[in-house]
Amino acid sequence: MIQAKTRWNLAPWDEQANAAAIELSTALRLSPLAAKLLVQRGYREVAQAEQFLRGGSEHLHDPYLLKDMREAVTRIREAASAGEKVRIYGDYDADGVSSTSLLVHVFRELGLHFDYYIPHRALEGYGLNKAALEKAAAEGVGLIVTVDTGISAYDEIAYAKELGLDVVVTDHHEPPARIPDACAVVNPKRHDCTYPFEGLAGVGVAFKLAQALLERPPMELTDIVCLGTIADLMPLTGENRILVKSGLERLRQTTNTGFLALAESTGIELPSVTSTTVAFGMAPRINAAGRLDHARRAVELLISDNYDEAILAATSLDMLNRERQRIVEGIVKEAEEQWAQKQVQAAEAGEAEPAVIVLAGEGWNVGVIGIVASKLLERHYKPVIILGIDGESGMCKGSARSIDGYDLHAALTACDELLDHYGGHQAAAGMSLHRDQLADFERQLGKLALEWLSEQDWIPKTGIDLECKVEEANLQTINELAQLEPFGAGNPSPRLLFQGAALADKRTMGKEAKHLKLTVKSGQAVLEAVGFSMGAIADRLLASSPVDLVGELSINEWNGQRKPQLHIHDLFSGGAYARFPEREHFGQVYQLLRRMKRAPLEGLAKRLAEMSGWPQEMTEVMLRVFTELAFIRIEDGFAIVAEAPEKRELSTAPSYQEAKSKAEQLQSPLFAATILV
Repeated sequence: MIQAKTRWNLAPWDEQANAAAIELSTALRLSPLAAKLLVQRGYREVAQAEQFLRGGSEHLHDPYLLKDMREAVTRIREAASAGEKVRIYGDYDADGVSSTSLLVHVFRELGLHFDYYIPHRALEGYGLNKAALEKAAAEGVGLIVTVDTGISAYDEIAYAKELGLDVVVTDHHEPPARIPDACAVVNPKRHDCTYPFEGLAGVGVAFKLAQALLERPPMELTDIVCLGTIADLMPLTGENRILVKSGLERLRQTTNTGFLALAESTGIELPSVTSTTVAFGMAPRINAAGRLDHARRAVELLISDNYDEAILAATSLDMLNRERQRIVEGIVKEAEEQWAQKQVQAAEAGEAEPAVIVLAGEGWNVGVIGIVASKLLERHYKPVIILGIDGESGMCKGSARSIDGYDLHAALTACDELLDHYGGHQAAAGMSLHRDQLADFERQLGKLALEWLSEQDWIPKTGIDLECKVEEANLQTINELAQLEPFGAGNPSPRLLFQGAALADKRTMGKEAKHLKLTVKSGQAVLEAVGFSMGAIADRLLASSPVDLVGELSINEWNGQRKPQLHIHDLFSGGAYARFPEREHFGQVYQLLRRMKRAPLEGLAKRLAEMSGWPQEMTEVMLRVFTELAFIRIEDGFAIVAEAPEKRELSTAPSYQEAKSKAEQLQSPLFAATILV
């Protein structure tokens, strides 16, 4: 038996959902599976689903629905008319870089007298700071327009007013109790803002400002919006879906000098770019500038009109990203050694290992510790806090990542007396504290974890959208599922369950047989499935046994052929009893026997297995059950079907009860999930 690595959580499905899916399938001419997925994603009405699939810029909201938008536009236009110097003030991550770059393009078009400023991550930290405001005032700036920052800068904006600076805030982060007293504060998450979509990235809010200033949606800039929205893990629904979908289409045929240079320097194929390409190919390189050097390098790339300059900028970003990867690998190695030492110390003391991973080191680059925390979370599935220590001051700056059920922001709030500063949300957070507080910090976080989390919370969950049959996994269905792209946060790539599929073939592939390749079947339909880094379990899979597979469908193109393929995320196999047949399945096999009337017993179970798709071990059980219930009788080596058998319940047959009990002992992770989740 092969146990699944995670708890499987199949999304609920009922008759109402089924009826809605049938209506969508008919009205929009979609495969049943694509229609079901739309319903699972919350699009039950035909018009609603059609807008999700095909909606464009005509469905963007009026930017003036955002509170303070009119005041923001008025103040910027006043600056433009007066020739006043304006400074765009951004953030150093990919969303902040995208937001800054977008407004640079817009302000150029409007003819403003402006420049931009992004603080240095290590030297200045996040957001508006007083030294930067003093510098702006000294350089004759009259208006600062923030992008992707500013909503929490109450004191800094009050100081700006003292310096004679006006500030327009555009941001998308959670607002604090006190909103800054600025000329305008544009944020869809403001509690007094009724804007219909709260999920905009910082660059999305900047786009809405641009839409209001230009009196049209600047769709030509959606490639930049696409970058920041995907990089910041914003939900790809509502307006974000429209903007990102448009942005990907523009990237595939872009004339933007910066994106062309970035693609050339990194080997990205722009004509086939997807949200995954942006997330794992482009965004890390844009982020690398702010992590290791200065984010203006990335802005210079995205606003450049000179290809030679852009190539130099793109190449430098690629080199920074490689350096970032090297630094991350080094810190991960040191962190893993530190964690292993903590585990040994706990074992030697006869104690359980810490419930929360808290690791700190001198010289650990604070620009990449969030990535390190994410890697350790993936490996150990525990809340993780990674901190860089300043050797001189003893101050620690950390990044945290969490698991379901452990609210980081609540945990940090409970540790407030130990911290100098903290912020974030349930899944990710940042904090600073002195190294003398680390032991108490770790102890208190671990105590909270043991109080808040149940035994099952320590097991990762796999969310499953739908059950899919092998025969449904064809090229047409995959092409229709692609209509739901772009996939990402809020609209993940469909994760499907193939339940009780018969294993037709298995083999390993790759260097050192690292990967697994399966062929599963149902009747005449077959499907290839690939499990990366799963080669070690190949020998434990039983031929012809049913397997439960969870994964994502894709198209494998090789030598001019296109075939469906499943990328396996997790699997479960408990032998023949892993999936126990229902009454209707017994009935189907019995009907096969009735058509035979009289068949040689030798080889009959194998023949029935081939015809029904059930493993031979299970068809042997069925034959015993039919015999015990007098549905068939065995004479002279033949199975003979009774002409008029007495109606009897399957559960009255001893072989049925024994097999059913065995199957229940081998519950699949899906069955367990219905109890545990």
